[in-house]
Amino acid sequence: MRLIYQKFRKDEDGNALILVALAMSAILAMVGLVIDGGNLYVSKSHLQKTANAAALSGAQEIVNSETAVNEVVNQILLSHDEQNSSLQVNIEPNRQLHVELAKDVPLFFATLFGIDSVPITVDAKAGVKPMGEARGAVPLGISDSVELVYEQTYELKVDAGDSVSGNFGVLALEGPGAKNYKETLTHGFDESLKVGDIVNTQTGDIAGPTRDGIKYRIDNCPYPDGEYQERDCPRVMLVVVYKPYSQSTNQMQSVKITGFAYFYVSERMGKTDKSVKGKFIKRTGPGITGENSPADRGAYAIKLEE
Repeated sequence: MRLIYQKFRKDEDGNALILVALAMSAILAMVGLVIDGGNLYVSKSHLQKTANAAALSGAQEIVNSETAVNEVVNQILLSHDEQNSSLQVNIEPNRQLHVELAKDVPLFFATLFGIDSVPITVDAKAGVKPMGEARGAVPLGISDSVELVYEQTYELKVDAGDSVSGNFGVLALEGPGAKNYKETLTHGFDESLKVGDIVNTQTGDIAGPTRDGIKYRIDNCPYPDGEYQERDCPRVMLVVVYKPYSQSTNQMQSVKITGFAYFYVSERMGKTDKSVKGKFIKRTGPGITGENSPADRGAYAIKLEE
């Protein structure tokens, strides 16, 4: 009887060892899957974020040149340590930048089964569309009836009664008064404006505050005359494109925003000048693409497409 019991105990010990071995194998397999799966998830997430950043940043240069687009995309890839992951960078006809990235992600546990890596591919598209909402606009506007020729010199008139002609308008974004006007011209309107908003016009002699604001902007731009590509030059101003909304006999009282434009201040104002000289340029900025069919006047916003 004792011999039978001892044999049973030995058989039971053997079964336990087998069960422990199987359990350990299962645990190791699960740990391996978690490690490899987690590594794949992190790698793909990082690659997708890189593609998004490259598409958004590169799309800013679509209005300039393909060379500028590629330079920016390469800079983004380099800064994210993905310079060898570029699969394709295409500018599509509808002002959309398509960036596709691919790489092989090394595995750890799966190498036991002969699988050293897994290929992953991500893509991102960013579209450039007319700006429909933005912050930082200056209190100067241009009628949407004026045909813009980019790089051509224009004068934004700021003398009293200038808005009667319907070509250019001075706006009271912060409310009436020369002080409010000068502050907004110097630093930009800190609230959001969008297509469809109604804005009152500014009256009175504001040539002096305009000269002060323009002087500040030119003095604080660190680049030579004519270099407006840099994005930290305050000589580039966001102006409102409008159509007349309310007009009295001798003055346009309010306007309706139909879009936005970028204006580069080309020279200082003299003591007797009552207009701001410069040219309209095509540029992307930190705005929002519009849903109310904003006018295309060279100011664009970027949107990451689904």
